[in-house]
Amino acid sequence: MTRIRAAYWDPEGDTFGIPTFWWRGAPAGYATARQLRARGLRPGGQPVAAQVMWRGVGGERVAYLYKVDQAAKKRTATAAQLTAIGKALAARRTCRTCGVQRPYYIPRSLGECLDCAPAMGAAR
Repeated sequence: MTRIRAAYWDPEGDTFGIPTFWWRGAPAGYATARQLRARGLRPGGQPVAAQVMWRGVGGERVAYLYKVDQAAKKRTATAAQLTAIGKALAARRTCRTCGVQRPYYIPRSLGECLDCAPAMGAAR
């Protein structure tokens, strides 16, 4: 075990307050939020169970770990929620000036599509 790894080895949490492991040194049964998401799970309100620490660009880096056995399944959106999301995204693509739905999101800085924007239309 190198000195760098030994600096982050605290499985009881005496030094850092919660169990701490080095990069790729966490035991089975722990996962980051991103790893849980890849498995179709979410932390589900549980507190952070442990952390992984390593020395990276800009100093020490930390990734929080959750217990896999306490994780809950990901929630799925209802049909009404999916409909509302679709309408909201369509509204972001619809120009307020000409009313045409574009294949891109309307830039908020312009407030209208690229064809209707005065600066863009004059350049063409």
